[in-house]
Amino acid sequence: MSNQLRAITLTHVRYFKGDQLGHFLAWVSLVPVFIGLGGFVSHFLFRRELQGMFFALGILISNFINEVIKASVQQARPETCIMLEMCDSHGWPSNHSQYMFFFATYLTLLTYKKMGIMFRKQMLLVGLVVWPLALLTMYSRVYLGYHTVAQVFAGAGLGVFLGGLWFWVVNSLLIELFPVIEESFFGRWFYVKDTSHIPNSLKFEYDNARAARRHAPYKRID
Repeated sequence: MSNQLRAITLTHVRYFKGDQLGHFLAWVSLVPVFIGLGGFVSHFLFRRELQGMFFALGILISNFINEVIKASVQQARPETCIMLEMCDSHGWPSNHSQYMFFFATYLTLLTYKKMGIMFRKQMLLVGLVVWPLALLTMYSRVYLGYHTVAQVFAGAGLGVFLGGLWFWVVNSLLIELFPVIEESFFGRWFYVKDTSHIPNSLKFEYDNARAARRHAPYKRID
């Protein structure tokens, strides 16, 4: 039976050969990897926004909590984990589900906080893309045999709770430190900034970029 299993290269996410839905869900289950490596890393490289950095920090804390709970509860994965070679780790709660529901919850609250004409469109995107991806990720972990239904629901519930809690901590408590971080050596060295107080940061950057083009000190010297 194990000879029928195939893995996406470099990921070790297994699905049955010929199972197109399984193949699709195997890729869906990798969305947290794409978000972590593609989303947050590129965000730091090109945006340097404090809100995004604390968002990523919250996900790291959530993952740490997940590992602590798994080590404490030590609930086994379903029997299919033998075939998937995943029995060496615990299954409750599902880390993938927790990750995606943390991400979806925090992003939803952040988008709602900055609600405006542009952000109404973003809220629609969150509702039609991010939440369905979170649900598909949760379903993929059960379909592919990595978790039980109870394990993915536990992960999802914990992700929603931690996402909401961390959003409150960041935007009610830690946000007071944002100006201090901006003016610190770290902030100045890495050009770290916070634009969460600007209603439409995209328009703000657009207007300032156009203004800078007309300002002599900012003109390119070829």
